[in-house]
Amino acid sequence: MTTADKQQHIPRPPVIAVMGHIDHGKSTLLDFIRKSNVVAEEAGGITQHLSAYEVVHKTATGKEQKITFLDTPGHAAFTGMRTRGANVADIGILVVSAEDGVKAQTLEALRTLEQKNVPFVVAINKIDRPNANIEKTKGELAENGVYLEGYGGQIPFVPISAKIGTGVPELLDMLLLLAELEELQGDPTLPARGIVVESHVHPKKGISATLIIKDGTLRSGMFVVAGDALSPVRIMEDFLGKNIKEATFSSPIGLLGFSKLPITGSTFTSYQDKKDAEKTAHEHAIAQRAHTAKAADEQNDETIIIPLIIKTSVLGTIEAITQEVAKMRSHAVIVKIIHTGVGNITENDVRAAGGDANTIIVGFHVTIEPNAKDLAERAQIPVHLFDVIYKLTEWLESIVKERTPKVTVEEMRGTAKILKIFSAAKENQIVGGTITQGTISIGESVKILRHDAQIGEGVIIDLQQQKLKVKSVDEGNQFGVTVKSKMEIAQGDKLQSFTTTTT
Repeated sequence: MTTADKQQHIPRPPVIAVMGHIDHGKSTLLDFIRKSNVVAEEAGGITQHLSAYEVVHKTATGKEQKITFLDTPGHAAFTGMRTRGANVADIGILVVSAEDGVKAQTLEALRTLEQKNVPFVVAINKIDRPNANIEKTKGELAENGVYLEGYGGQIPFVPISAKIGTGVPELLDMLLLLAELEELQGDPTLPARGIVVESHVHPKKGISATLIIKDGTLRSGMFVVAGDALSPVRIMEDFLGKNIKEATFSSPIGLLGFSKLPITGSTFTSYQDKKDAEKTAHEHAIAQRAHTAKAADEQNDETIIIPLIIKTSVLGTIEAITQEVAKMRSHAVIVKIIHTGVGNITENDVRAAGGDANTIIVGFHVTIEPNAKDLAERAQIPVHLFDVIYKLTEWLESIVKERTPKVTVEEMRGTAKILKIFSAAKENQIVGGTITQGTISIGESVKILRHDAQIGEGVIIDLQQQKLKVKSVDEGNQFGVTVKSKMEIAQGDKLQSFTTTTT
């Protein structure tokens, strides 16, 4: 690298992902940081999808520095979105409640940060609460392999109260110190590249996306490609909704005018020339079609398919649901997403089911249009609306279980040889014998074998050993038994007891 090249690389602001359990104060922390450090109106409410915004923090030395924050959801259903957050993030904040300690979602967020090798700071929150126990929280973190500074490790931590702001300035100072150690840099002379954080469909404006620039500069007149989605850079906004003509690294921007919804979490590149952008988008589309065709060829013909149509209010939720659907399969059933979209459920969505009553349409934070509802009812295609992600996924899991073919498994319990016939009254036969293998018990079904060939079945309704009623008889013991069976049992026959389970 030449001296000139080196001079083009300059420090860039860090991109921060805030992660942790849903009830540990992550949203409260983000709210406090935003309201305290954004010199304008609040940049939108905390919602259940990724958002991004810049703050300006004045350090203890009086220096003002920018920090970009991602709001990553805390719910378990958003694992994929949190993973995306960690991919785009330079540094993470792991929020842990000083009251509740380490929870399952805390560990899930921790694994994501570790897998992506993202450095992080632990924010021990709610220290203002009466039941707060910082030392206990440190101990629980250590038990799960998180060794804090002064507690056997090198991971920095800051005790905070996100509610009243205690420790938050120190937390921001720590983030900037970590960023300095990471030597984050960018080259403003390069065409911008980065990550698609979110995408939306505006009924009047068209398709827009929120992007985080990780390197380079994006200017009006350029073209952005994310997968096979392409957009000219004409209408570009900063995180406050202000129209801008240029943006550089670590900045979150809104870009309007995409040809289709870009996939949330995908990378984007930018080009000066439209032909270069169109070529890249076309090549990606060809590669995606080839991948889809290969997956279809590998499909097992005997597998039961549940076609699924998903409509949500924002694209990020589709990704979250898709992540969960990928886990929903049994030995014979697969949920296959055949159509997705952003916005209310329309007639076109119902028609996408192709009249197949096995298809399920689900909506999240959307409604179904009256004409679409009528069409779905006529076609007997079920439509279900949800406002909570985990209820949607739990319901889908119940459908998979319901449609999975039941498999009955027999477990052999014991074998007995019949030595004597005592009496037979209708279907109840009293016989005696000895257990040659295993155990037989009251209530078990038995196979009746003659010359090792099955001739009938029955049920054990009574057992006696040494003239005393018992519930079971073990190997090597003689017994008397009452068997209910239509087949007449003879001396020398064998009884094989078994239980059945249906899965």
